[in-house]
Amino acid sequence: RFDDHTSPGTRIAFITEGILLRWLQDDRMLSKVGAVVFDEFHERNLLSDVALALVKNLQQNQRPDLAMLVMSATLDAEPIAEYLGQCPTLVSEGQSYPVDVEYLQVPDQRPFTFQAADAVERIINDGQEGDILVFMPGRGEINGTLEALRGLRTEERVACIPLHGALEPQEQDRAFAPNALRKVIVATNVAETSITIDGIRHVVDSGVARVARYDAERGIGTLLLEPISRASADQRKGRAGRTASGTCHRLWTEGGHKGREERNTPEIQRSDLAEVVLLLHSLGIREATTFDWLDKPDTQAV
Repeated sequence: RFDDHTSPGTRIAFITEGILLRWLQDDRMLSKVGAVVFDEFHERNLLSDVALALVKNLQQNQRPDLAMLVMSATLDAEPIAEYLGQCPTLVSEGQSYPVDVEYLQVPDQRPFTFQAADAVERIINDGQEGDILVFMPGRGEINGTLEALRGLRTEERVACIPLHGALEPQEQDRAFAPNALRKVIVATNVAETSITIDGIRHVVDSGVARVARYDAERGIGTLLLEPISRASADQRKGRAGRTASGTCHRLWTEGGHKGREERNTPEIQRSDLAEVVLLLHSLGIREATTFDWLDKPDTQAV
């Protein structure tokens, strides 16, 4: 956050959607940009949907030379390709390794902080090599898991490391730094797609995340604990197969997995749209409801 390493010689800039929207406000033609790549688009963040629509609008009306690319490992490409005027779809298999998935045989009613610690203990005691990544929904659950990990019944010593956005940068760096001990990294879904940590061979997935939802009728936003989609679960599983074969331990049953949503609900359909509508107004777009969205927002929310 707030790091800027760009210079006059920069050819490729890695930026957030929020920065891209600021660039569009400062320079509506994106005159210094030749191509915009939207990566990890399956997350369907509110700002990425807005940015995609604005860049598409710019390309169609003023910058036909501007190249656009939308990328994702789990996204259904067809609707996006249709939205972008039946654009070509490219498939890259990439390099991945097999990941064995384990489910619970029966639902476990204990807090998933304890369940996760048990899964970590099994991985270590089975003699499986490699670092372990544990997914938890938030800071409180991360701290609870770290507390539960203190009671590990193993002969091997491990380094238990938290990873979430509220940590100081040097604390976050501990997750990436080499360590003489096996690392057990307990993270929020920031580790699902935003970052890649070398050495991860095992994933323990709580299967839940905190999701922001906005009630337009009451004008109230809430943060709810919800089961993740099957697409998100696949993303998390993939963290274990980057450099070698691995395992993924899901703290829910296989039957429960089939009942989950296939994909994430686009944020535009569950968020407070005030900031976005004001942004569109600042760019001269007065009718947010009739704007060319990939998925149209609720009229009441607008």
